[in-house]
Amino acid sequence: MFEMKPLPFELTALDPYMSSKTLEFHYGKHYKGYVDKLNELIKDTAYAGMPLEAVIRESFRHPKDRTIYNNAGQVWNHQFFWNSLSDRGATEPELKIMKLIETSFGSYDDFKTVFKAKALAQFGSGWCWVVQKDGQINIATTANADNPISLDLGQPLLCLDVWEHAYYLDYQNRRADFIDAFFAYMIKW
Repeated sequence: MFEMKPLPFELTALDPYMSSKTLEFHYGKHYKGYVDKLNELIKDTAYAGMPLEAVIRESFRHPKDRTIYNNAGQVWNHQFFWNSLSDRGATEPELKIMKLIETSFGSYDDFKTVFKAKALAQFGSGWCWVVQKDGQINIATTANADNPISLDLGQPLLCLDVWEHAYYLDYQNRRADFIDAFFAYMIKW
């Protein structure tokens, strides 16, 4: 059975850029709901006892297990997202990653411009990922519960949740402002 992983910071740690009210709902309701539903769905199945990434990979291959896949993906995606947030202010990538970003995008500022454009262009609910594959840094978006594991997009390095529940209480329909706040105040490489 899967358990909710604790947030790597206090509920109030990202105020005012991500309010404690947003985190209460996002972590305590949405994420908790995915964990609870996943446990309910895998009870007494071949998935019980598998590591989360194995559940994602295996259920993705079986259309009949789409509900398991959706909940497993959402659990993993949220756990990755929590660890992409800093309660100590925005950080920059380590030198090795920064060099790959500069090789792939020209500069860190150019990378941020492309990331923001892709995050804004994600139609509906989804995620914006920074992945490393074949020695390059790429930016990918995924819808719903999809992620770099299931779609073989590369090694995920960072992600931003662009589902409305991640930002609506604080930014309403201003996803661009949420992305700007992520880069300016919350990003954790």
